[in-house]
Amino acid sequence: MNYYQKTLDNLKRELKTDFDKGIASRRAKNGGNIISTKKKAGILHQLLSQMSDFMTVVLLVAAAVSYFSTHMRGDNDIFEPLLIVAIVLLNAILGVLQQRRAEKAIDALKKLADPQATVMRDGKVQKISAENLTVGDIVLVKAGDKIAADMRIVESVGLEADESSLTGESLPVQKEECTLSEAVTAGERKNMLHSATSVTSGHGKAVVCAVGMDTEMGKIAGFIMNEEEEQTPLQKKLAKLGKTLGIAALVICGAIFLVGIAKRLEPLDMFITAVSLAVAAIPEGLPATVTVMLAIGVERMAKKKAIVKRLSAVETLGAANVICTDKTGTLTENRMTVSEFYADDAVFMREIAFLASDGGTSPTERAILDWSGTSTGWQRKEENPFDSKRKMMSALVKKGTECRVVSKGAAEILVALCSKKHTSLGNKELSGEERGRLLRRAETMAAKGLRVLAVAYKEANTLNEKDLCFCGFVGISDPPRKEAKTAVSECKRAGIQVVMITGDHIVTASSIAREVGILDGDGKVISGKELDRMSDSALAKILPEVRVFARVTPEQKLRIIKTFKSIGAIAAMTGDGVNDAPALKAADIGCSMGNNGTDVAKEASDMVLADDNFATIVAAVKEGRRIFANIRKSVLFLLSSNIGELLCVFLGLLFGWAAPLTAPQLLWINLVTDSLPAIALGLDPADKDIMTKKHQAGGHLLTASNWAAIVTEGALIGALALVAYTVGTIMFDIGGAHTAGRTMAFIVLASSQLVHSFNLRTEKSVIKDGLFKNKALVWSFVAGIILTVLLVNIPSAAELFGVCMLEPVGWWICAGLAVMPLIIVESAKAVEQYFVRKTIKKE
Repeated sequence: MNYYQKTLDNLKRELKTDFDKGIASRRAKNGGNIISTKKKAGILHQLLSQMSDFMTVVLLVAAAVSYFSTHMRGDNDIFEPLLIVAIVLLNAILGVLQQRRAEKAIDALKKLADPQATVMRDGKVQKISAENLTVGDIVLVKAGDKIAADMRIVESVGLEADESSLTGESLPVQKEECTLSEAVTAGERKNMLHSATSVTSGHGKAVVCAVGMDTEMGKIAGFIMNEEEEQTPLQKKLAKLGKTLGIAALVICGAIFLVGIAKRLEPLDMFITAVSLAVAAIPEGLPATVTVMLAIGVERMAKKKAIVKRLSAVETLGAANVICTDKTGTLTENRMTVSEFYADDAVFMREIAFLASDGGTSPTERAILDWSGTSTGWQRKEENPFDSKRKMMSALVKKGTECRVVSKGAAEILVALCSKKHTSLGNKELSGEERGRLLRRAETMAAKGLRVLAVAYKEANTLNEKDLCFCGFVGISDPPRKEAKTAVSECKRAGIQVVMITGDHIVTASSIAREVGILDGDGKVISGKELDRMSDSALAKILPEVRVFARVTPEQKLRIIKTFKSIGAIAAMTGDGVNDAPALKAADIGCSMGNNGTDVAKEASDMVLADDNFATIVAAVKEGRRIFANIRKSVLFLLSSNIGELLCVFLGLLFGWAAPLTAPQLLWINLVTDSLPAIALGLDPADKDIMTKKHQAGGHLLTASNWAAIVTEGALIGALALVAYTVGTIMFDIGGAHTAGRTMAFIVLASSQLVHSFNLRTEKSVIKDGLFKNKALVWSFVAGIILTVLLVNIPSAAELFGVCMLEPVGWWICAGLAVMPLIIVESAKAVEQYFVRKTIKKE
């Protein structure tokens, strides 16, 4: 229902109100000024969802098989199934703690929409809570008031409103009583005041047309409420990896079980072996490792003024290849400034501009006062305030016996009222040719995105606006942040497309975009009206070329983000206003502003930039890429270790041996000796070329070469463990027991993986790069070795895990086998580097 297109008489009849007396409360009938909320998922629901991924289901099945197999054999030892279930629960709890971010966006909207309102009811002026406003209420507004509902203006005296949080418009918008003939966006409704905006100057009277969810802000709340939470790219990749590993584990277990049956082996023994294989195939510590690594990343980013609310969002920003940024308050300072002026006598023009200002009641007035300085001794005797129809204001000022009329307003209006021009040599007659030249100068300034005001005066004892003397123009703008241009440049070098999406005018948006380097010669600028005429397929086709979207609505911002995602982009969105909230929530990662951002934007986002600095995004992108690279290192390490475990158990069975390792031993290795170095790898510093290195946002977590390395290095680790098992069984086991052999296999498997973690630090020689460069990795190695030695030598622990104490020679054999991964992989790297250098030399 377009209230801005109705006449006041029609509106009065339709809303059944009286513009002079107001109404009695009809809250019960209209429902009140309340924003609806979305029911949040409970802890139990979140816990169950954490345990629903494929890898976890396989582990739970393994635990069940282990329990029933043990029970059928008449064994009361349930340590193994309990350990598996405990691990699953631990990972689920860590996941819930990670995701337990309350959805407060709607609550923030309610707070934002709950100021006091001054209303006329039954002919009496009274203050009420915004929640009690209802359609038809007559509201009295003045400078400084927050608007609590959508209202149609009935009376206006110099009324201006700050709508930047809703529309992205950086300048205060002039408001007046009029009837609009065409359907226009919220930012172009000059006869309306919208919820979540504020009055910057003037006063007036308005009638409430919409409350609660029917307001423009309520519609935004609806977008947020209906927007489903999506998995981040990292979560999708890890889920896919988990499913692949889970299916592989089931296939291998099934195959081994059938092989055992074909060999007429005991079915229960085969069940237990299958459980061991499932445990060996799945990196149980991976979810917890990734969570800890992301949490460490969150801490590091907080020190860089980027506060992350959702852990998985840390890596997502590093994967982003598109950053859609708001203009006002994000790329700009959200502070009006006189950035350009024109005058023949600048000193005199500053004095007149100061005298024509209204004490900083609006951002425009404050900008002029900050620029013009002060002029003492003058007193304002009379004024003709700004009116949106006249587009100017004037005042009569006096100092002793000297009187002046000072005026400021729209360039075309004020220049037409001037008959003279002030210069440093005195006042001169203003010819028609000179008047045209001045107007062209004003147009040139306006084309730069400036709000141009003319300043004039005349010596007079009465307030008269004829035959004024032109002094000059002031160009007011919301200037770009100093760091924005550098930040945009770094994003481009990193292969990230930066797109401005704003509700501001196309000229202003284009000017700022050019200034900060977003818009270049080949970039396209699209308006909201043009966007409306485009199909989704047409939009998707031109998106890679678009650099600026101007005069867009919240719905259009949301559509742009969704279209970017539909073409495979990892889209980040920055913003600070209420109008940005739906797009912030829908983006792969939403980044809001901490200082000037609205509560709505902060709560809808995944990350808050504490210093409101677009440049902080660059640091966050770098950190995100570092984390992704380190997660890949950790996954490589964990999977190569698991391949080693799997091959050790599989080949032992194939050779007709007793299982070289038990499920509890494998769980210990996966969760203790594997997890510590995996986390430590997450602390590796970023490579120097990480921002220029090719980063495929939608690519796989692991490449084909990564999988090749996992298999070969895993085979090496598995072979070393089998050698240890064979040596231990032959040299130390008596009477067919396998305890010493399993103990040596356990020690070698655990310690060789600890040694192998150093290989994953770099693709080049880790010895040349610095073997002890990552102090956390060194300490994780020391801790892993100590824990393994203690497990073997503490009788109660040794009995629980099925290991025994070794003779010194056994330890020396284990040590010799454990260092082999470092020696062999370093040798392979040296050979590879030799051939690379040789190839380069030939070229």
